[in-house]
Amino acid sequence: MTLLFHPRCLRIPGLSSIQSSRLTRHPNPSSIATRISSRGLKGLSSNTSLIATPVSSTPGVNTSTARRYVGAPITIMSQQRSSSSSPAKREKEVMEPRPSSSILLLSPTNQVLLLHRVKTSTSFASAHVFPGGNLDAFHDGEIPPNDARERHEDGHAYRLGAIRECFEETGILLATKKDSDDRSTLVNVSSADRDRARKQIYGGKVRFGDWVDSVGGVPDTGRLIPFTRWVTPTNVPKRFTTQMYIYLLPSSASTGASAMENEIIVPTPDGGVEHTAAKFDDASTWLYRADKGEIILFPPQYYLLHLVSQFCKAAAPSPAPGKGHGDAYFASQRKGLLEFLKSVPTATGSEAARRHPSSEIPWADKVMSPHNLFIREGDNRIVLGLDKPGPELKGSGRGGDWERVVLVKFTRDGPRKVEVRGREEVLREEKEAKRAREAEHKL
Repeated sequence: MTLLFHPRCLRIPGLSSIQSSRLTRHPNPSSIATRISSRGLKGLSSNTSLIATPVSSTPGVNTSTARRYVGAPITIMSQQRSSSSSPAKREKEVMEPRPSSSILLLSPTNQVLLLHRVKTSTSFASAHVFPGGNLDAFHDGEIPPNDARERHEDGHAYRLGAIRECFEETGILLATKKDSDDRSTLVNVSSADRDRARKQIYGGKVRFGDWVDSVGGVPDTGRLIPFTRWVTPTNVPKRFTTQMYIYLLPSSASTGASAMENEIIVPTPDGGVEHTAAKFDDASTWLYRADKGEIILFPPQYYLLHLVSQFCKAAAPSPAPGKGHGDAYFASQRKGLLEFLKSVPTATGSEAARRHPSSEIPWADKVMSPHNLFIREGDNRIVLGLDKPGPELKGSGRGGDWERVVLVKFTRDGPRKVEVRGREEVLREEKEAKRAREAEHKL
């Protein structure tokens, strides 16, 4: 997917290291939760990171010399409280977020593609991520400058970069035939030609667009569906502004594709450079495996898979004789997902959630810069808010998802016990737990 950060400490905004230390050693545990809920998380260390997506080079840099991985939202990878008593360090300069993009690629049966990071990676080792990465001006064209509004908006460079990265990392070419009026048929390229092109494009020896044109194709940027943007919080050294997309691979029934043509949607890893496996599976299965600790999913991936899983269920039941192969079943799922993506207001819960300004922002335009709300006293999980867009977009009217929060516990092995919950429900539980503790102290 996108997003990679190097390990760093997560300092509590507004507090020196000494103050943070005093806060975390407070003798009254119940007061800690009170302070956290009112002032934000303090005194947590962090290995940072939160969206995982393979990335390419930085804009204007040859892809063979600067390779990948961008970081997107979130930032906390460990929950060890700081006990440092050293003098407060000088504030570091906030880095400008790099542009990147990523794709939630759905198969004809609505399964989602994830890539498995190599175990030796210094970032997101063994994590499962969406295909995607940094934009590269060499391949993707002009990239909006840092101070441009378009820097944080869906655009051609973001779309082309997402399709290019998907091809480099999986071998799946999202391009249609340029000499055909049928835009639902993807270009078919032999495995040998695909593998050769992946290496050449990755190494910056040929422009992606030129190669696609040479095989009679046009990058299918028009069928990418914008689905949230994620901006890395300012406490992370390497920051990214990551445009997410959904792409629905055409079904064999709608295209009349042959078995040979269907081979173009069989993902293959990149030879162990960044990934050891590329696989489609049901969104609910990915979530289940993460819940069981079998795979690592960072909060952004978990959150997006959670939303998709509400509509794209498990594989269709066996069709009755003469009734086809379940295409209507999958088409119905896609219809529900597309209606959800277009619906406004986006909140479906309480009146407060529906009336919140972020509910009027379509999913295509939502921007999320995860921020810490508090640490739950019961299970010590961090509660992350998703409603704020980050400092670059402050006052712009942009925003994310106020209705939902992400709960997570960061460990040495990565994020665990990740869960998407309603904000109001989580806050209500915390208040009830606080009242119970206070009542217990009075006894």
